[in-house]
Amino acid sequence: MEAWLHDLLTALALPQYGLTTVFVVSLVSATLLPMASVPAVFGLVKLNPELFWPALLVATAGNTAGGAITYWMGYGAEKAYEAITHHEARPAHEQRALAWLGRWGPPACLLSWLPFVGDPLCAVAGWLRLPFWPCLAYMAIGKFLRYLFYVGALVWASPGAITP
Repeated sequence: MEAWLHDLLTALALPQYGLTTVFVVSLVSATLLPMASVPAVFGLVKLNPELFWPALLVATAGNTAGGAITYWMGYGAEKAYEAITHHEARPAHEQRALAWLGRWGPPACLLSWLPFVGDPLCAVAGWLRLPFWPCLAYMAIGKFLRYLFYVGALVWASPGAITP
């Protein structure tokens, strides 16, 4: 491995930079960009076991902030859509999906941690103009539980397991 890459990876693993890196990776991964944040959180925790809880909290904060950005993107997209289409009829599958989310309301944002559907779910919550703060709270709960489960399981299952 090239020396500069090794030095960069070593620096990013340091606690003072690692938590910032986890925040940024978690934020970006919660937008519609395809990216996984659990490996970054696990990597930091594996190198710095004492950062288990801080890493989970920072990752949750970053991922929730990314979910909020996606929510507002959906909110803005809905306004643009309405201005362009002038309330044309929506396809049946789209109506069913919107009706389901509208029926469940903000608690549906607990599922924002799911792969493939979680990020669009945040956008649709904004599209439907569901109440922002309850949606954000449910997003945070779901995302924290996801990190706790996945990172906890990886730490437990990895060779030389550390205890949080």
